[in-house]
This record gives sequence, structure tokens and C-alpha cells, in this order.
Amino acid sequence: MKTLRGLLLGSGAVILSAVAAQAADLPLKAKAVEYVKVCSLYGTGFYYIPGTDTCIKLGGYLRAETAMWTNSNYGGAYSGVAGADNRLSNRYQTRARQDVNIDTRTATEYGVVRTYFDAVFSWTSGSAAGTGSGTGATSYTGDAISGGIVGVYYAFIQFAGFTMGKAVSTFDAPWTNYPGNNFDGLVGGSGSNNGVNQLTYTADLGQGITAAVSLEDQTQFFTTNIWNTSGITASGVLGGNYGSSAFGGTVAPDIIGMVRVDQAWGIFQASFAAHDNHAAYYGASETSGHPSDKWGWAAQLALSIKNIPTGPGDVINLQAVYTDGASRYNFQSLANTTYSMYGGTNVAGAYQSIGFAGVGDAVFGTGTGLSTVQTWGMRGAFTHNWDPRWNSALYGAYAQVRYGQTGSSLICAGIAATAMLTAGSTCNPDFNLGQIGVITRWTPVKGLTFSADVTYSHLDQKYSGAVIAPAVASTAKPAAIYQLKDQDTVSMLLRAQRNW
Repeated sequence: MKTLRGLLLGSGAVILSAVAAQAADLPLKAKAVEYVKVCSLYGTGFYYIPGTDTCIKLGGYLRAETAMWTNSNYGGAYSGVAGADNRLSNRYQTRARQDVNIDTRTATEYGVVRTYFDAVFSWTSGSAAGTGSGTGATSYTGDAISGGIVGVYYAFIQFAGFTMGKAVSTFDAPWTNYPGNNFDGLVGGSGSNNGVNQLTYTADLGQGITAAVSLEDQTQFFTTNIWNTSGITASGVLGGNYGSSAFGGTVAPDIIGMVRVDQAWGIFQASFAAHDNHAAYYGASETSGHPSDKWGWAAQLALSIKNIPTGPGDVINLQAVYTDGASRYNFQSLANTTYSMYGGTNVAGAYQSIGFAGVGDAVFGTGTGLSTVQTWGMRGAFTHNWDPRWNSALYGAYAQVRYGQTGSSLICAGIAATAMLTAGSTCNPDFNLGQIGVITRWTPVKGLTFSADVTYSHLDQKYSGAVIAPAVASTAKPAAIYQLKDQDTVSMLLRAQRNW
């Protein structure tokens, strides 16, 4: 018994010694595990960055789409090989895109400090194009198998009412280019949906009223053509270009003011922009002289009506714009500013018909001043929800372009010098563009939407008669007589998109 008791005590002493030795190797207190915490200050999806008081949200989407009867996912068959409507024209074009955005916010004594970044990775199928060799040869252009592009949409800081960096223009309606559509080329208003560099101050006046003043880069989205009509050529006119491009350097940003009212019934917004037109020289040398700068302007009204009796979530979005020397505020950043569309003809001796048109901010000739271009436009949409998974929108847009007596005279004098118009034809560079479309969307599960968007466009050009056209190698169009005629086109955009 004494022997057994000794063995037990001895074994216990050994075990206690071993445990004590191991315990000496361990820290006295384990560190607390740091978990990611939900941040409920700024809505769903935000989390605190561990160890900080900054909240972060990650988001984005993946999109796959096919555009039918056009060479561009951004618009209709308005120009180039798309407008040529021949064997070089695409009947479809495809694109895949991944969007990633990062939103961070921190509460401070000056208010919330916010940063926002949004980038896209896109791959778009290419198209056939003429080589310009005059032999009818073509080449295929587009993204390589492992190629594609990276685009920065937004990158801005917001602090104490200021927005600094690349963001949607203060001038834009809340829906930018999309009152109810997916089609990118809608006219009738401004649109910088992938951001423009700016310095903006926004004041909250209470009762849902805000006002802002902004200095914004004019070159990216808000400048269209400034033409020296002394450089008009027949081939250029056929492509919708009324002379040689004559931009000078950028000397002033666009100055924008905006007032907006947000209420339960909807939104009302009024915007104004001042745009400096700064041309280059009359000739190749600075000794040739130059026209003086001329400021243009644009004004826009936008209205969104909610809670309409047709159903829950239904909405009507409307806007109208007038511009003088600032045409891009009507023909927004993804809309065409040159048009060259071919079609059939019933005129004896004519090969085909053509409708061409161009959008400019201003035109001038050697020794003259700038003559600004006036435009007005409107667009809108009615969106109806059939049920929680299905909705449709009917949308439309319209824009007019007027060159005025001085601008028209300069352009028509240049066209007359080419002798391209036949006897009895009339010259008038003014034109109208009308668009109407319908889109239907199906969302079978949250965040996943399939849509089909069909758009009809009508180019109402003001020339009449016929034109003696030179050969255009890039579109395989032969030298021939073409009837001057209005043109129409239809396109469809099919899209699948997963938001996250």
C-alpha cells in the first residue's frame, strides 16, 4: 500500500511539473479576435475596415450583351461601315464587361468624408474596315483574344460639400442618358455617365432642395466639332464633316450651375452651363491669324414623376435642353455627332441614296469669326412594372440642329466649291433626329436581369436633289450619283446583367 501511494504521488508530481512547464510557455492572456463589423450608418452592404472607423462597401456587376444590326454597342447604324449597310456592316456585335466599385465613408466633425472608385474591364468584338488602299481590301479590327480595355468611370473625393475628381456632371439629369432605356445613343440631353473631372460645391438648402456650382473639364464630353469650312472636301461632307477640325487648346473649364428639388412625388432639376469655344489658327502657321473665342451655353430642365396611378414603382422621366455653341449638352457623350447613312432609291440614274449630317459647336472660314450652332432636344420614358419580376419602358428622343444664316452660308459655299451637288439640288446642313424604343426586363432572381431593347431612329436631313460622290474606300462605296434622302435604322440590344 505504501509503495502504491508513493507511485501515485510521484506520478502526480511529474504531471503537475509538465503542465506547469507548458503553462510557462503560453502567454498570460490570449489576444481578442478582431471580427469585421457591420456598418449601418450608410445603408446595407457597408462594413468597418478592421482597426478603423472607416466604412467600406464593395459592389459591381458583370454584363454580357449583343447589339444587333449595328457596329456599335453604343448606338445605331449611323455612320462608317455600319451606316454603309453593305457586306462590311456587322449584323451583330458582342461585349462582355466586369464593373468593380469601392465606396468608403468616414464620419468627421466636417461631415462625412467619402471616396468612390469605379472601373470596368471590357471585351468587345471587332469589325471589318476598309484599308483605304482603293483595292477593296479590308482588315478586321477589335480586341484581341486575350485583349480588352480597362476604363476608369469614377474616382472622386467628397468632403464638406465639395466633390473633387471624376464623377457624373452636375448638369446631368439624375438618370444621365437613361430615362428608361439601355440604348446608349439617345439624344435630347446631356450625359456623362462614366464621369468627368470636376470641382463642385453642393449646398443642402433643406426641404429636399440642393444647389451646386461646378467647374468641369470640357474636353472629354462637352466639346464637339469646331470646323474650319475652308477645309471642306467632298469625302468629308459624305461622312458628316463640314471642314477641317480646328480646336485650339483648352483655356477654360465649363461653368455649371444646378438647382434640384427631391420630394416624395419625384424630382425637378434645372441646369445651366457656359462653354468656351476656343479655335486654332486659320492656317498651318500662327501668323495666319485666328477667330476670337466665343462662349456658348446650354440650359436643361428635368422632371421625374413617381407614385403615378398605373402601378407601384412606375415612373415618368422627362427632360428638355437648348444649346447655343454647346451642342454636346444635347448630343450627349455616347451619341453620334456625324451621320452618314445609305439606303435605297427610286431615282433613275442614282446608285443609292444617302443622308449625311454633322453636329458642331461652331464653324468659321478663313478670316471670319466663330458662328455658333443652335440645337434643342428632349427625351423621356414611361416605365411600368407588370409585377415584381417584369417591367417595360417606352422611351423616345428628338433633337434639332440649326446652323443659322452665317454658318449655313459658310458650309454651303464650301460644298459648292467641291461641285458635288447636282444641278437643281439644295444645300441646307440643318437636320433633325428622332428616336423611339421599347425595352422589357425580366429579373427572375434578385440582382440578375435579362433585357431586350429595340430602338428605331429617323434622320431627317434637309438637303434635296442628288450628289456626285467620290469613291469611299473605307466603306466600299463607289463613285456614283446618290439621291439625297432621309434615312432610317433599327437596332436591338440584348443584355444579361448580374449586380452584386
